[in-house]
Amino acid sequence: MKRLIDLVFRMNYTLRQGSLDSDISAVVYDSRKAEPGCLFVCMPGAVTDGHKYIPAAIEAGAAAIVVERDVAVPYEITVIEVDNARLALAELSAAWFGHPAEKLTTIGVTGTKGKTTTTYMIKGILEKAGLPTGLIGTIEVVIGDKHIHSVNTTPESWLVQKYFADMVDAGIQYVVMEVSSQALKMDRVSGFTYDYGIFTNLEPDHIGPAEHADMDEYIHCKSLLFKRCRVGLANAEADYFDRVLADHTCELETYGLSEKADLRATNIQRIHQPGYLGVEYDLTGLEHYHVKVDIPGDFTVYNSLAAIALCRHLGVSQQEVLNALDTIQVKGRLEIYPTPGEYVLMIDYAHNAMSLEALLTSIRLYGPSRIICLFGCGGNRAKARRYEMGEVSSRLADLTVVTSDNPRDEDPMDIINDILTGVHKADGKYVTIPDRKEAIAYCMKEGKAGDIIILAGKGHEDYQEIKGVKHHMDERELIEDIIAGK
Repeated sequence: MKRLIDLVFRMNYTLRQGSLDSDISAVVYDSRKAEPGCLFVCMPGAVTDGHKYIPAAIEAGAAAIVVERDVAVPYEITVIEVDNARLALAELSAAWFGHPAEKLTTIGVTGTKGKTTTTYMIKGILEKAGLPTGLIGTIEVVIGDKHIHSVNTTPESWLVQKYFADMVDAGIQYVVMEVSSQALKMDRVSGFTYDYGIFTNLEPDHIGPAEHADMDEYIHCKSLLFKRCRVGLANAEADYFDRVLADHTCELETYGLSEKADLRATNIQRIHQPGYLGVEYDLTGLEHYHVKVDIPGDFTVYNSLAAIALCRHLGVSQQEVLNALDTIQVKGRLEIYPTPGEYVLMIDYAHNAMSLEALLTSIRLYGPSRIICLFGCGGNRAKARRYEMGEVSSRLADLTVVTSDNPRDEDPMDIINDILTGVHKADGKYVTIPDRKEAIAYCMKEGKAGDIIILAGKGHEDYQEIKGVKHHMDERELIEDIIAGK
């Protein structure tokens, strides 16, 4: 139980009826979870409006409600009106859990690409340095030894605050999290101030009816992090840098490859050995030492620079940084999987044309004998993605292996035929093998010394969705079965 007056203490609100001198049993925003004595927050949404569920919440025993407009309810119900119920939920949740962010060092990472890898790099370095660190991101939430599967890149604000509180209880001192533009737009990360905010990059993406109206809104939402953090660390070469950081209120440092960056990478070298890809460079500017990272790709340079820029503020030693970066792997993000072959086998989450093109272009710089690219596309999604990915792979890979991903309610062959429409727009060699395990086995059998095989699209996912059912399927297990001859 908490006193209602204590929950609203830091908020801007108007008390429309009732009293703040009462005990609250829970803060809820789903009427199905309402209970006697709870505070129900009426959340507006794209699909439905929480105000419609006030009668259900009151019938379940809600003692108070938070609204954005006038409502007629029994006189014994306390009504609190606010301008923004989503912001109110974030503030109420922070208060309900005792403002746990104030007991942690909070690190938020935003950008179109690189968020997941950068957060894992930071967590890896801090853990190597003996600093207990939690993580909230696209793949999972990590609280000590507990790993919780993620539904959204950034959870709803109540859940963010609960995870923070659980981390505090577990003795964790730092938390690094992916901050999506949707989370910033919908106030999921309001109610506290980040100690550090990181901007990786920004490209045209996430524009559409369910996300952002246009590029201007997307840029604006990304910029909000740098009005809600104390120290900002930004990629100096990122497109739209000036607009994202235009009205920042934080201290600002930059990283990148150019002289204008405060922390710079020079003398970049790509490493390609049997079964291994990586990158190394010299660090200059705010730090001076040689860095080797156990993840390939030019974007790995930027992601590791972001991690180093952050960790230098936390007193992490040079050796601790190097030890972590030289051994780090991120599940499904440029993940090199060991095999007996002399080729390199990589698992990556690239699941649209933009990310696949960036991946293939970056990997080509390693001078492979061939790039063999395996991928499929999800069902019940825009067909344009299929055409685009097919064309990109046919143009940039030496051999495209078209297979099944998550067909959902569609026939896998219909999806494959759509992909082939794109494949035929270029002149690359291709084969179609609908069964994903058979397709992977084909790639591994075809792989020769110097080849790089890319399994794209699934990444960290460990399932295949067919007709509404998620069937367990982890590419790592498929690879092991193939090696074992199963």
